[in-house]
Amino acid sequence: MKWNTINQRIQETFTFLHGNAEISWKEHNTTKYVANILKESGCRVTTFDDCTGVIGEFGHFTKGLPIVAIRADMDALWQEVNGVFQANHSCGHDAHMAMVLGLLWALKENPELHDQIAVKFIFQPAEEKSAGALKMVEKGGIDNVDYLFGIHLRPAQETQMGYATPVIVHGATRKYRATIKGHDAHGARPHLNHNAIEIGAQLVDMMNNIHLDPRIPHTVKMTSFHAGGESINIIPGSATFSVDMRAQSNELINQLEKKVQGIFTAISDLYDISISVDEVSGVVAAKTNKEAIGIMKQAIGHSLGAGKIAPPLVTPGGDDFHYYTIKKPALKATMVGLGCNLKPGLHHPAMTFNKTALLNGVKILYHAILQTYGIKK
Repeated sequence: MKWNTINQRIQETFTFLHGNAEISWKEHNTTKYVANILKESGCRVTTFDDCTGVIGEFGHFTKGLPIVAIRADMDALWQEVNGVFQANHSCGHDAHMAMVLGLLWALKENPELHDQIAVKFIFQPAEEKSAGALKMVEKGGIDNVDYLFGIHLRPAQETQMGYATPVIVHGATRKYRATIKGHDAHGARPHLNHNAIEIGAQLVDMMNNIHLDPRIPHTVKMTSFHAGGESINIIPGSATFSVDMRAQSNELINQLEKKVQGIFTAISDLYDISISVDEVSGVVAAKTNKEAIGIMKQAIGHSLGAGKIAPPLVTPGGDDFHYYTIKKPALKATMVGLGCNLKPGLHHPAMTFNKTALLNGVKILYHAILQTYGIKK
């Protein structure tokens, strides 16, 4: 295997993708770039008229072989970097794409494998909007898929450099954008309205006093609040805000959401104002599969050494990857957590990691393919 050549291509690809980041549902150039590489590498390629994203098929899909899908997320975050708002790959999706393309190049380097495998490469949009996986399901992306593997960079405090975990056990999330609707009043007449800022503070206090099963991690917090304008002498009656809820199980996130909705209703009734939830998003908690985890565990051991297999990683973070298994329960899926000395953390505008770890990720995915098909090499 020409790992040095593949590594050079991975690094060049990562550099290009990092410098040309695009946000959710606007990954148009990224889609074209990846689609061209897939075609040049011998894949049958599918793109879509109504959304970004691309799927490539490599190998033989007419021999009755099990079909293995590899998923990479494509979108960047919109955030302030050095005082300027821009698309920024601070969650590692540029790295994920580069590694999955590296897997394709590794498979292509071995022609004797081509009639023994059926691998589908799913480059998915809008993971940060928790919507891209559902769109790929809608497009039939996993209709004929038996196994699904993903990979994600992990912060240094979770997984050490040179190590990898065979499964990331993500939690569930619910995210609200909401509006408090009342009326404004003069600053000298606070008895004529209810101050939306004070209502917001009461919402925060009440959400902080939600108590559910302490054995299952869960949090709820307000993540934005906007009220008032240029005039200092106006008491704002209206505001917009957002709430982020997280729980380690799908059952508990439903309980948490019910409590939050109850708080909204109670505050609305108390102050005779309206609190409306205008947008709901989120992801489901992971449903793990023993067979897929076993395959990935052996792949990590083969690639990095048996002593480099990290234990399963339980994290309050979320990923829409798990919608694939919710929508197709028979799917055997797992996501690798790759140690790469990532600091200070995911979604930090100045996130960095050790790029030599990218080749580790490619090797793990490559050996997972071999392991799935029982190929000795």
